Amino acid sequence: MHWYVDVLKKYAVFGGRARRQEYWMFTLFSVIISIVIAIIDAAIGSSILGIVYTLAVLLPSLGVAVRRLHDTDRSGWWILIGLIPLVGAIILIVFLATEGKQEPNQYGPNPKLAPAY
Repeated sequence: MHWYVDVLKKYAVFGGRARRQEYWMFTLFSVIISIVIAIIDAAIGSSILGIVYTLAVLLPSLGVAVRRLHDTDRSGWWILIGLIPLVGAIILIVFLATEGKQEPNQYGPNPKLAPAY
């Protein structure tokens, strides 16, 4: 759960690097929370909770995706390739699932080698 909270704490940080685990755990928790909210919305006959949650995690989601792309030594602008239907989404998923560069790059040091806090 700390992966989810850590990303929320850095909600508008687009610099630096993010490990695969940080990105995918945030995505997993976000999907689970979205499913629970969708069930609650269906029970009360509204969609306001889903809209509020989506808006609340929009910046953190973009921030962690950009940091994840930085870890693979790609610019954060590569996130826009996801706008291309199907092919762009597949390419973006491959980029996000690729292991990060072991050596420091222009976006910072390897987050795997960073001391635990």
